[in-house]
Amino acid sequence: MVVGVALLILLAAGAVTLISRASHERALAKETEQSSIPTVAVVHPLAEKPDEELVLPGSLQAFAESPIYARTNGYLVRWYKDIGSRVQEGDLLATIDTPEIDQELNQSRAARQQIVAQLELAKISADRWENLRKSDSVSAQEADQQTSGYKQAEANLAAADANVRRLEQLEGFKKVYAPFSGVITKRNVDPGALINAGAGAAGRELFDMARVDPLRVYTSVPQAYAPFIRVGASTTVTLQEFPGQRFLAKVARTAESIDPNTRTLLTEVDVPNRDGRLLPGSFGEVHFAVGSNVNKVTVPVNAMLFRSEGSRLAVVGPDNKVQLRPISIGKDYGTTLEVLAGVSIQDQIVINPPDSLEDGQQVNIAPASPGQGQDQSAAQPQAVPQSTRQEENIPEQQQRNAQRQPGQQRKPSKANGSGQ
Repeated sequence: MVVGVALLILLAAGAVTLISRASHERALAKETEQSSIPTVAVVHPLAEKPDEELVLPGSLQAFAESPIYARTNGYLVRWYKDIGSRVQEGDLLATIDTPEIDQELNQSRAARQQIVAQLELAKISADRWENLRKSDSVSAQEADQQTSGYKQAEANLAAADANVRRLEQLEGFKKVYAPFSGVITKRNVDPGALINAGAGAAGRELFDMARVDPLRVYTSVPQAYAPFIRVGASTTVTLQEFPGQRFLAKVARTAESIDPNTRTLLTEVDVPNRDGRLLPGSFGEVHFAVGSNVNKVTVPVNAMLFRSEGSRLAVVGPDNKVQLRPISIGKDYGTTLEVLAGVSIQDQIVINPPDSLEDGQQVNIAPASPGQGQDQSAAQPQAVPQSTRQEENIPEQQQRNAQRQPGQQRKPSKANGSGQ
C-alpha cells in the first residue's frame, strides 16, 4: 500500500511538472511573439490656423528659348549681336562665308545653260521629224523617239532648275537672322570658326536666344488648394532681390491633372517683363488668393517617410496596425511641416519611423514618459523651517567647543563673577 501511495505521489508530481513546463513554454512563446512586434512612439498632428493667401516657390523661365544653328556649311565672317543684346525678329545676327556652295551654284547654273541648249535642239529635231512623219517620209517609231528625247530634255531642265534653287537657298542661309524678338543669352562662335550645318554631332549652336517678355513661372499647387486655382485669375510674384515689391501676374494654364506622386497641380503663371528687370532662371514666390476653409495641420519633420512612391506618414489605427498614408505637404517650418491633406488631429502618427515599417504591420505603442503630466512644484526643493536648521546645528556647535584647548576656553564675564 505504501508503494502505491508513493507511486501516486510521483505521478502527481510529474503531472504538475509537465503542466508547469507547458505553461512556461506558452508564456515564453507569447513573450517572444510580443518582442517581435516593434514598439513605436506616436504623436498627434497639431491644428494650424488657416490663411487666405497661398505662397509657393517657383522658377522664372523664358517664355520661349531656342538655340540658333547654321543651315549651311562655311566660315563665320562676322557676328553682329553679342550676349545681352536685345533683338527684334528678323535682325541680322551673323554672316557666313560659303566658298563650296558658291562654286556649286556656279556649276549648277552652267549645267542648266547646257540643258537649255540641248532642249532647244531636241525641240527642233522633234518638230522636223513630226513633219516628216506626216509626209510618210519616216516611220512613226522614229518620230516618237525624237519626241521622247525632247520631253527628256524638258525633265532635265526641271531638275537643273530645282538644283539651282536649292543652292540659291543655301546661299541665302549665309546670313543668320533672329527667329523671334528677345535677348541673346549665349554666343558660341568667333570670326573664322568653321561652321557646320544642323544640330548633329558636327554642328554646334551659334547663339542662344530667349524671349523674356513675358516670363513663365511654374509652381506646384497642393491638391487641397487646386480648386481655388482658376485660369486667368490675378496673382502676384515676389523676388528676394526686390524686397517690398510685388509683380502682377496671371494664371496662364494648369495641367488639369493631379500628379499622383506629389499630389500637386502643375500651374503656369505669366509675368509681364517689359522693362527686363526680371531675369530667367531666378527663384521667386507666387502668391495665390485662396479660401480659408482648408484644414491644415503640422507634424514633426522626423515623422516623414520618403518612399519611391512619394512622401508618406505612418498612422497607427485602433487595431495597432500601421497605415502608410500619402500626404500633401505645404510649408516647411524647419522642425515641422505643414500637411494640407492626408491626416487629421485625431490620428496617431509615428515619429522616427524605421525604414522597414510596412503598410498593415502590427506595432506596439510606447507608453508616455513618466515625467509627463506631473506637477512641476513636486520637483522643486521644499523650504526648511528656521528652527529645524538651528536644532541641527546644536550638536555641531558642541563638537567644535569640545575640540578647543583648555587655554582657549571662554572666560566668564565680569557680570557673572560679581554675582557669585
